Amino acid sequence: MVEQGLIRAAQSGDRDALITLLREIEGHVYKTAFYILHNEQDALDASQEALIRVYTKIGSYEEKAQFKTWVQRIVTNICIDKFRKTKPTVSIDEHELVFKDKQNVERDVLSTYLAEDIREAIDQLPEHHRTVIVLRYLQDFSYNEIADCLDLPLNTVKSYLFRARQQLQNRLQEYQKGGVSG
Repeated sequence: MVEQGLIRAAQSGDRDALITLLREIEGHVYKTAFYILHNEQDALDASQEALIRVYTKIGSYEEKAQFKTWVQRIVTNICIDKFRKTKPTVSIDEHELVFKDKQNVERDVLSTYLAEDIREAIDQLPEHHRTVIVLRYLQDFSYNEIADCLDLPLNTVKSYLFRARQQLQNRLQEYQKGGVSG
């Protein structure tokens, strides 16, 4: 959680406070961008653009909204714009294939495939459903924070989440039945 004093100092022109603030949020910004865009380079570009926007617009931030909600709105809007311009691709990072426990290789392989299938299922969701899933389950936002971030009515957020969970459940039914045979 970002300290309000740090935000005020950054708004007052304290360059060190602003840099500290940007460093505190950059991981969250990248995580959101990556899970929406599913591409490391696009996520890095979107993160950089979002951090620059926070840097240039910190003076316009008003404390009536939570700072993290304000930042997430910025990065989400940038990602949605990028997503509309490019078709997303799904990739597996090489580090996901490194096994930490050699005795449980089978479990690790299944876990890797499940994680990939979940990412692919999320990627297949309509843009608005994918965005609320990312904010709710990967960024741990409350329903109200998502509504503020996306400038949507609370009931719309609830509806999007309900439909997105239903779609994910339908796409992942093979795992609910005990795994994929293969």
